Amino acid sequence: MEVGLSGIDYAVLVIYLAGTLALGVAIGWKFKTGKDFFLAGRSLPWWAIGMSLVASDIGGTDIIGVGGAAHKFGLSVANFEWIGCVPAMIVAAFVFVPLFWRMGVYTIPEYLERRFNVGARVSLATCWVIFMACNLGIMLFASAKMLNVLLGWDPTLCIFMSALLVGVYTMAGGLKAVVYTDVIQCVVMIGGCLLVLGIGLYDAGGIAGLREQLAAKPEHMELLLPADTEAPFPWTGILFGLALILSPAYWIGNQAIVQRSLGAKSEFHAQAAYVWGALLKIIIPFIIVVPGLIAVAKFPGLEDSDQAFPMLASTLLPVGLRGLFLAAFVAALMSSVDSYLNAAATIVTSDFYKRLIRRDASEAQMLRVGRIVTAALLVWAVGFAFYIASLKEGSGVYAIFQTLMSFFQGPALAVILAGFFWKRANGTGALVGFISGVICAVGLFAIDRWHEAFGWQPLFKIGEPFLYFSVWAFVVAVVGIAVGSCFGTPPKSQADLLAQAAQDRLNEKQQQEGGAAA
Repeated sequence: MEVGLSGIDYAVLVIYLAGTLALGVAIGWKFKTGKDFFLAGRSLPWWAIGMSLVASDIGGTDIIGVGGAAHKFGLSVANFEWIGCVPAMIVAAFVFVPLFWRMGVYTIPEYLERRFNVGARVSLATCWVIFMACNLGIMLFASAKMLNVLLGWDPTLCIFMSALLVGVYTMAGGLKAVVYTDVIQCVVMIGGCLLVLGIGLYDAGGIAGLREQLAAKPEHMELLLPADTEAPFPWTGILFGLALILSPAYWIGNQAIVQRSLGAKSEFHAQAAYVWGALLKIIIPFIIVVPGLIAVAKFPGLEDSDQAFPMLASTLLPVGLRGLFLAAFVAALMSSVDSYLNAAATIVTSDFYKRLIRRDASEAQMLRVGRIVTAALLVWAVGFAFYIASLKEGSGVYAIFQTLMSFFQGPALAVILAGFFWKRANGTGALVGFISGVICAVGLFAIDRWHEAFGWQPLFKIGEPFLYFSVWAFVVAVVGIAVGSCFGTPPKSQADLLAQAAQDRLNEKQQQEGGAAA
């Protein structure tokens, strides 16, 4: 549904975009080292990191995908925020993030090398780079769908424009620009979605009116669905696949998420950021999922559920406010794309270039390579966005995103947990467990699609398959770690790792003082 913008709408949007670009460029023009670009010089405060965590996690993919899933399946999709975020964030804040920060690592794969070996590091880094690159394309595709519905703009133009917009300030300002622009984007995003929610509820006659209009679909108002439901989110998948595997893996091992806390000014700020982000996360389902339910009542015959939120916004918002909502969507898009761009560039530069290609690379070289990699990733993302656009509409944007994550999130979580809690786990076990877990997930996915292609019974009859792929992949990875750890070299202790990290920080400080004196 195409709805044009007024001059005021365009002015709001242009001012927002110009301000974001100016802030990002202003932050980054003084950068001279890779540490400035990748970890913001370890100067970030808790409040900014926490808002950046929320803005990065709730991107254009979520506004479109979660709203579309709510339109199609109901309130149960809210579990991806309440159960899939808050508990894991609190656990990460008090158990995992402090150790990552004290060790002074740039990436989660770097931690795996220190705890296990270089094979574990390269394996996880490879999976993350592939996932992030593909996810960038999904985000650009999601933005094109929204802009096409709201403005009737050509999707090709939207993809190129979005990539260029985010690429400029991400290449200029690195993690620091990402975090501080995310603060603005978080405020704009929440404000814009609240606007749609408020007007939508008013149009539906309030909560009571909405319930009355959805009386014919009572399952849409259920938070936990029974195990035999036809919807893709039964309580079994939510509990075993999401709460126990995918959620902890995301908030503990996702480089794009954890990297913010690695750039915190102190261990306290790293922890407090996660707690603050968890508190903000509680409100997210209200502003994204509920509009999807409102769209059920307003557009009962809508075939493409991914258009539920865009059509609701374009129909309900009056002239003058559409620009604010469009700015909110662009904010959500930018906050996710910039995060994955910076995180992927960090992995490529730190875990591949510096570790495997040029171990003596200077900080200036790291900065230059990081910016080149960022540009290359944008080019790939644009190409992958066009590939996603060529696929037939099916499971939706959100399911594509979650399926990609399920291939390696379970095995990655198994390796990280083994590194933290099992002293006997070694590098051989970590590598065997991770690779076997990934093979298991990809194999289950291939078998499931094979069954679908031939019209046979699906491999997993209840729920979204990716919720179960991750569980079995995790189990296989645990077995692989246990068996593999019976061989190979003795493991390193956490105490040894922390002692080495403290010595590395001391050496770095002495080098800096020596350079200043010279």
